[in-house]
Order: sequence, then C-alpha cells, then structure tokens
Amino acid sequence: MASARKTLLTGSLTFAGGLALWLWGLDEEIFIFTPSKVGVVLMIVGGLEALYGVYKSLRRDDAA
Repeated sequence: MASARKTLLTGSLTFAGGLALWLWGLDEEIFIFTPSKVGVVLMIVGGLEALYGVYKSLRRDDAA
C-alpha cells in the first residue's frame, strides 16, 4: 500500500509543480524552453502518475 500512496503523492506534487509553472511562467522565456510549455508537460505526466497511483491502490484492495 505504501507504494501506491507514494506514486499518488509524487504524481500530485508533479502536477502541482507543473500547474505553478504554467500559471506563473506564461510571460517568461528562458533560452531554450518556455516554462508554461514545460508546465503543461509536467501536468500531463503528474496526472497520469497520480491516476496510476489510484489504480494501484484500488487494484491492491481488490486482490486482498
């Protein structure tokens, strides 16, 4: 169960970090990348990881 919670927590934190970059990085531009675009990618990856954590926690409960 700890693995599912850890996956859910890291996914949520990644999503929150991406959201922060997307919200406050709209008018910034760094040499190679735009923080708002990186934020969108982090939100997608974090959301998928959080959903996987939910899936792992539900799947483990069904198996027991």
